[in-house]
Amino acid sequence: MRVAVTGASGLIGSALVPYLTAGGHEVRRLVRRAPRDENEIRWSPAQGEIDGSGLEGVDGVVHLSGENLAGGRWTDARKARIRDSRVGSTQLLTRTLVSLNPPPKVLVSMSAVGYYGSQGDAWVDESSPADDDFLGGLCVDWETAAASAADAGVRVVHPRLGVVLSPAGGALGKMLLPFRAGLGGVVGPGTQHMSWVAIDDVVGALHLALTSESLEGPFNLVAPEPVTNREFTKTLGRVLGRPTVAPVPAFALRLALGEMADATLLASTRVRPRRLQETGYVFRLPTLESALRHVLGREDLQRA
Repeated sequence: MRVAVTGASGLIGSALVPYLTAGGHEVRRLVRRAPRDENEIRWSPAQGEIDGSGLEGVDGVVHLSGENLAGGRWTDARKARIRDSRVGSTQLLTRTLVSLNPPPKVLVSMSAVGYYGSQGDAWVDESSPADDDFLGGLCVDWETAAASAADAGVRVVHPRLGVVLSPAGGALGKMLLPFRAGLGGVVGPGTQHMSWVAIDDVVGALHLALTSESLEGPFNLVAPEPVTNREFTKTLGRVLGRPTVAPVPAFALRLALGEMADATLLASTRVRPRRLQETGYVFRLPTLESALRHVLGREDLQRA
C-alpha cells in the first residue's frame, strides 16, 4: 500500500513508519516544515493548509497528530489548542481526502478511551456511551470530524487508544526516571483502572486497521487485561527491581494539574477490546509484566 501518515515523528508514528516500510509499504509523511524529499507532504493544520497533490494516489491514511494532552495544565486556551489540533486537523485532512479522485480506500483516524470517561469498576466496550466531560466530548467531535470521509465511501476506522507502553515517551517514558530512582509509588487511591497497550500491539493493530476491510468505525486499542494503578505500580517496580513506596496523593495532583488530574491520572476506565478480539487479532503482549519486560529490555532478568 501507499500510506500517508500524520504525526509520523511522534511516539506512535516513529514506530509505525519503519514497521510499514519494512513490510514493503510506501510511506508519505505529512510535515509542518518544508519537505525534504518526494515522500514528505507539507501541511499546516493551524493555518488550514495542506498540499493535496501529495496525497494523490494514496491508498490509506493514518492520522496520528494532536497536541500532547499531558503537556500542561488545562487552561481554557490549552483546551482550545488540544481540541483544534485534533478536530480541526481531522476536518482539514478529511476535506482534502474527499476532494481527491479517487479518495483513499481507508482513513485510520485516532481517538482515545477518554471517550468513556471515568467509570469506576464497570467494564466498557465499543457499545458504551461517551462521557460528558471534556475528553468525552473531545473524542466524540474528533471522530465526527471524519464523517464526511465515510459519506464519500472511504472506510473510516477510529482506534480508541489506551495508555501506550513505550520507553520512548508517553506515560511510561515519564515514569521511568522516578521509578528507577526508587521514587515511584501509587497515584491517588491506586484503585483506578488503567487500560494499557504495548507499542508493539499499537503498531500491529494499526496495520490491521489499514489492511482489514471488515474493520470499520471505532475499536478499542487496549490490551485485554487492564490493571489498577496499584497493580501497575507494583509490576513496574518489580520489573525494574526498585521499591515503590512514594505515593502521590490525589489532592496534590489536583493542586498541581487541576482538571487534567481527574480526567487522566485519577480516572478509572476499564476497557475491553471486544471488536479487536472479534477480528481474531492475537496480542503480541497481552499481560502487563510481559509487556513491560519486553519494552524495557528486561526479559532475560525474568528467566534468570
